[in-house]
Amino acid sequence: MTAANARVENSASENPMGEVPRDYNFAAAILDMNLKAGRAEKPVFIDHRGSWTYAQLADRVDRFGKALRALGVRREERVLICMTDTIDWPTAFLGCLKAGIIAIPVNTLLTEQDYKFMLGDSRACTLVVSDVLYPRFAETIKNAPDLKHVIVSGEDAKGHHKFEDLIANAKGEAYSAPTTRDDMAFWLYTSGSTGAPKGAVHVHGSLKLTADLYGTPVAGLKENDLVYSVAKLFFAYGLGNAMTFPMSVGATTVLNPERPTPDGVAALLKKYPITVFWGVPTFYAAFINSPNAPQKSEVKIRRALSAGEALPEQIAKQFKERYGVEICDGLGTTEMLHIYLTNVPGATKYGTTGKAVPGYEIKLIGEDGAPVKKGEMGEMYARGPTSAIMYWNNREKSRSTFQGEWTRSGDKYYEDEDGYYVCCGRADDMLKVSGLYVSPFEVEAALCSHPDVLEAAVVGWNDEQKLVKPKAFVVLKDQAKANDSLVKSLQEHVKAKLAPFKYPRWIEFRKDLPKTATGKIQRFMLRAEETA
Repeated sequence: MTAANARVENSASENPMGEVPRDYNFAAAILDMNLKAGRAEKPVFIDHRGSWTYAQLADRVDRFGKALRALGVRREERVLICMTDTIDWPTAFLGCLKAGIIAIPVNTLLTEQDYKFMLGDSRACTLVVSDVLYPRFAETIKNAPDLKHVIVSGEDAKGHHKFEDLIANAKGEAYSAPTTRDDMAFWLYTSGSTGAPKGAVHVHGSLKLTADLYGTPVAGLKENDLVYSVAKLFFAYGLGNAMTFPMSVGATTVLNPERPTPDGVAALLKKYPITVFWGVPTFYAAFINSPNAPQKSEVKIRRALSAGEALPEQIAKQFKERYGVEICDGLGTTEMLHIYLTNVPGATKYGTTGKAVPGYEIKLIGEDGAPVKKGEMGEMYARGPTSAIMYWNNREKSRSTFQGEWTRSGDKYYEDEDGYYVCCGRADDMLKVSGLYVSPFEVEAALCSHPDVLEAAVVGWNDEQKLVKPKAFVVLKDQAKANDSLVKSLQEHVKAKLAPFKYPRWIEFRKDLPKTATGKIQRFMLRAEETA
């Protein structure tokens, strides 16, 4: 090991919580820390192939880094990662970081056009892709001018480098790039629901800080926990849930390469004694209403957490009644890397997103650019040490979002009398009815409190006079109950809970709602139906 490598690994592993030394490589530090703690033979991940120890992961990470360097991939060059959740995902991600190469994990549910854009925008020289996802890249890679290597994870390498063969054949001394805490480590592309995806650029130090500020003290992960995250590793949320946080305390994570469904997750919870469960509101809603959901006696969950969208109070209460565990709802963004606003165990206030995570600050800004008073709605800005440094190749959006130490979230909130923050929805989803703001989430939450409603989405819709009024798209627990009488019943239900002008003038029953891969409702797709 070179002096530079020793400097990076030793200073990082000995550094106290909440501080990151100047010389720092996240992958080297977290692997070294666990091996020095005596966890070499402890499982770090469990996937469909079996159990993988910390020592095995460290070896695979080193081998993957060697393989990339042998292919000629240099420090700070980009590697696009489009993979299902198996041991190969953290191997590739950490292997890139340890070698000083930029990892770009991307959503596995996107279109060929999305991947074409990301390959071109990032100028990635290497693609690492699961064999089941390869067909979406087959044509694109033929015309990707910067792409030099394709590595395929799985049984069929499609004529390219096979992931497992590269690891098996990798030779040479273990290497850790002498990176700093402020070196680019990885990019995360935003969903692109309001335009082309934007690559949020994150640094090595931020991964440790999300664990130090939220994963350990707030989420409360411990070494003996077995963790499962509904959100996949390629999301900022899932990256922390299933890799950064568990590895930071020496815990174990169950990985599932399949898309999570209520029945599939129920089977995992019955098979494994999962103690920490990470979900999203739409999944929790579907899960607790699934006939195959496990009983309390069949699970070992001690902590349940949620993010992605604001968690409706009714869903949180139903989960608590069934499993005896409160769901701690929080807010995080791709730009801030993970959760910076949250409820905490023992101090959860249903219907709110909690308070600022220690180490972060929150402010709400009105339309005039000034801070609003308590109880008034404003756009949320966050300040903390884990914000992205920019959007890649997008100066205009970078200047708009990253304003000095503050990052604009695009979310509308108000602070209640107890200092808890209440979600009103996305800034671009807000409605103005009769000159007054209406929060879609507020109406949706009222609808979801009705015993017949599973999910709801509210958007602005023009009436005969071209004036905007709320329209609701509703998914029922029992589709057979959809009729005009229930429409009137739901409208009266909302009127009884909210100011009368907020009730939905129209209610349309649907079998499902359009969602992102994270489970967020895509209201813009429903709005688009009005002009289609």
